[in-house]
Amino acid sequence: MNADLIVNDRLVVPDRELRERFSRSSGPGGQGVNTTDSRVELSFDVADSPSLAAPIRERMLARLADRLVDGVLTVVASENRAQLANRAAARQRLAALLRDAAAPPAPPRRPTRPSRGSKERRLDSKRRRSLAKRDRRTPPTD
Repeated sequence: MNADLIVNDRLVVPDRELRERFSRSSGPGGQGVNTTDSRVELSFDVADSPSLAAPIRERMLARLADRLVDGVLTVVASENRAQLANRAAARQRLAALLRDAAAPPAPPRRPTRPSRGSKERRLDSKRRRSLAKRDRRTPPTD
């Protein structure tokens, strides 16, 4: 499966920058579980990748900081019994993570003031609530 990883229409990670490791998967699988290396670890070095532009790299490093180990992002797939299916799942997972991390930041929120109607509704609801609680109280004894 030597193909570049397409993250989005502007970002493609060359296959030579991805590292795959295979190991034995845990879980059910009968006798084959002890002989097939179906678990896939797919790694991508975000910090040292020449295919990432500097602003995108910085954004990715900031957003993926809790998932990176020495600047390397690793994704594991072992839910399928077939190695090929796990390879495809790991590539999809890595592409989704990189896509979310590379997305531009949301535009800043413009602060707004509450409307007169919303203020009145809020105060009216507070008044009703206050009356309901007051009616529950025991009357004072003189």
